[in-house]
Amino acid sequence: MEKGFKKLLFLISCLSIIAFTLVACDSEKTGGDKKPDVPESKAAMDNYSVGDTFKAKEELTIPMLYSDHPNYPYKKDWLLFEELKKRTNVNLDMTIVPMSDYGQKRSLLISSGDAPYIIPKTYPGEEVPFVSSGTILPISDYVDLMPNYKDKVEKWNIEPFLEGLRQDDGKYYVLPGLHEDVWPDYSLAIRTDILDELGLEMPTTWDELETVLEKMKEAYPDVTPFSDRWEFKSTLNFAATSFGTTAGWGLGSALNYDKDKDEFVFGPAKEGYKEMVTYFHELVNKGLLDKESLTQDDDQAQKKFVNGESFVIGTNSQTIVDYRKEMNDILGKDNFAIKKIIVPGGPAGQVMGGSKLENGIMLSSKVKDDPNFESILQFVDWLWYSDEGQEFAKWGVEGVTYTKDANGKRTLTDDVDYVGLNSSGTKALNADFGFSGGNFAYGGTTELLHSMFSEEEIEFQDAMHETKELILPDPPIRYDEMELEQSTLLSTPLKDFVDTATYEFILGDRDLSKWNDYVKELENMGMQDYVDLANEVYKNQD
Repeated sequence: MEKGFKKLLFLISCLSIIAFTLVACDSEKTGGDKKPDVPESKAAMDNYSVGDTFKAKEELTIPMLYSDHPNYPYKKDWLLFEELKKRTNVNLDMTIVPMSDYGQKRSLLISSGDAPYIIPKTYPGEEVPFVSSGTILPISDYVDLMPNYKDKVEKWNIEPFLEGLRQDDGKYYVLPGLHEDVWPDYSLAIRTDILDELGLEMPTTWDELETVLEKMKEAYPDVTPFSDRWEFKSTLNFAATSFGTTAGWGLGSALNYDKDKDEFVFGPAKEGYKEMVTYFHELVNKGLLDKESLTQDDDQAQKKFVNGESFVIGTNSQTIVDYRKEMNDILGKDNFAIKKIIVPGGPAGQVMGGSKLENGIMLSSKVKDDPNFESILQFVDWLWYSDEGQEFAKWGVEGVTYTKDANGKRTLTDDVDYVGLNSSGTKALNADFGFSGGNFAYGGTTELLHSMFSEEEIEFQDAMHETKELILPDPPIRYDEMELEQSTLLSTPLKDFVDTATYEFILGDRDLSKWNDYVKELENMGMQDYVDLANEVYKNQD
């Protein structure tokens, strides 16, 4: 009996050792405490890492949503898809949605559980409504499987910007486009030939711009020198930073972080916001800023500028090219000169806001149950985050759509054009080949970004970085689901009122001497409750 019992103990001990060895081997194979537990994919590459070209070991078909741009509508026979299949062994099964309906259709598909695996063209913040439902993947749990993404986050110091994406559970649910540097795009275009004619220097502050506009008005009394586009929201956005606040496109939550007090305040009720609207009201009051700037459509604003009815207008790297094309036809090539102004400084100094993130990808939570989940993440990592994939998505196929010299400079081939880089080309890189489209081509190194910029735009970018101090993003406020709902209920009417009152102040329909009454109205609408909620959540979060 004793002998049999000892044999039993010996057998149990051996089985325990075998079991432990198997667990240890499995742990070693999967990376030990690597999280989360992901099923092995037959199509996934072994030892996939930074610099590898992804190619699935078995042919894959991945469902993807696609925002269809009217200027370069989807074609299933684009070289983009042909070459992508050749390089990666992946087919993309597209659900095509017109760009105009994309946001609404995307929401319906996600809410119904019918969304494809890959959901591109998602701007940070647009993922929030889907977090609590579990219909989109908490992608931050899986970035260990995306070596190119992780490498860029670390090398480019992206983590402070990712903090703003994290939800109450500490996870983020959108893979953003990543830029090596903050990329300021929007500013003002100015008629430099008028500056030269009047003996004026390029303005470097908002006060200097006001002086320039006054001199233009004196010389051309029938002209309102500044007539803006984008309903003035772009200008308010980049101007606000130099007044120490946020506005326009960049209003966001309307909460601004006070670093000295380590708390949030309601920006549009503070002195910096008042200084900003007072400045632009003075421009209107002096006849320097067209009142229609706040209401006119872009075509109206552009028509005034290209016809010589105004001398200053909002712009970005693309629209200034459009202005020149029209002005060449209307005014004649030698009868005007325009340039993008380095964003003027203000009371807060020569500062620059911005982010290293842009629109990116959500993944349907269904993808984690796909037996090829790991290989799908490898594909996403290669196409959207590797140097090779980003160059491919932007420039296309070397020798077909572009060439590269010994110094790495890329040039479109003779018959291919894109944004006027090769105006003699009869084929468009996006419309005819599928490259440089908004579903795939964004983010990347500064060199890649600059590779499609004119010398003028590169000069603007360099000057912005050389003359401006970068303002880092505010720390995040991680609301839980109930807190987020409460915050939204409080903030929506407040921000709507701010938008309306801002325009009224600028136009003179609301008297700036009644600023305190405006603040009182905000208080009556629950401003303090909104701020208190934000600070309570902020102070209590980890």
